[in-house]
Amino acid sequence: MEQDAELRALVNSRDVSAVLATRARIVLWHGEGRRRKDIAELAGVSLPTVDRWVRRHAEHGLAGLEDRDRAAPRVQVPPRVRARVVALTRTSPPVETGLSHWSTRGLAGYLKRVEGICVSWSYVARVWREEGLAPHRHATFKLSRDPAFAEKVSDVVGLYLDPPGGAVVLSIDEKTQIQALDRTQPLLPLDFGVTEKRTHDYVRHGVTNLFAALDVGTGQVVGECRPTRDGVNFLAFLKKAVKPHTGKEVHVVLDNLSTHTTPEVEAWLEENPHVRFHFTPVGSSWINQIETWFGILTRQSIRRGTFTSVNVLIKQIKDYIDTWNVDAKPFAWTATSEEILAKVRLVQTNIKKLVDNNAK
Repeated sequence: MEQDAELRALVNSRDVSAVLATRARIVLWHGEGRRRKDIAELAGVSLPTVDRWVRRHAEHGLAGLEDRDRAAPRVQVPPRVRARVVALTRTSPPVETGLSHWSTRGLAGYLKRVEGICVSWSYVARVWREEGLAPHRHATFKLSRDPAFAEKVSDVVGLYLDPPGGAVVLSIDEKTQIQALDRTQPLLPLDFGVTEKRTHDYVRHGVTNLFAALDVGTGQVVGECRPTRDGVNFLAFLKKAVKPHTGKEVHVVLDNLSTHTTPEVEAWLEENPHVRFHFTPVGSSWINQIETWFGILTRQSIRRGTFTSVNVLIKQIKDYIDTWNVDAKPFAWTATSEEILAKVRLVQTNIKKLVDNNAK
């Protein structure tokens, strides 16, 4: 009776957790002679749980209903081991490993095999997450050798960040040799729980060249596919891109292709002084915003497309441009010329240090 009173006090106490009160109820119901099945249903627990708390109360009284002390924490990995993981991750794998980059399992295996340090691949992965390391990722870069690099960067970026009042800035380029690829077997479409599937091999039905102009201020795109890329086709497209802006000053950002400076193009520019060219630095087409749009077009429309002919490819590109222009928005260019030039100088310094170290 005394134990029942203590259990009822636990059940009715506001200072007791709901979990502990439920365990006390289980013991009380068991003392009342209720069936295990009914107790489990009333408490919302399993039958083994009912047995556990009845047994624990019988062996240890009210103390048995309390949670037992947790097991001692696992032994921590020494700081020197963590430092070694970080240091190795920030260097290329030794030549004798034959690895191009570290993986979590590759690094853990190397530490155990060569340095006698035993850590799991999951520990390496956790260190990478905490340190913001991702050796499996890589990017590309190229330093321009254009002697007028700084001047051209300042010129183009100035147009993006502070265009002349009332003027139009067009970013123009060509995406060449777009292939009309048709898979050798039918596409298996997306379905519930099933990803889209296609064959790895294909039939090539030809290529086309896309001329495109991005209005930097509005995000609108004008595009046209042509079978060849030359000065004649470029000039024809240039006239088409500029025509909607008659009466306005037009600044055109483009790269250094020879087709952009043919005698015919130069003559047309002299006849149309309201149109002015701004060339990106040599080897720096990334500064041309139309290149960003080309990347989006490739990812969203071309790369996974299946085209039975060049005409089908051209139609899909046209449809994509029409859809884009329905809700076009300009790209938010934020990098100043000073920030770009500072990053370039940093890369140049790092490359020089690397070359000097390799020469030693």
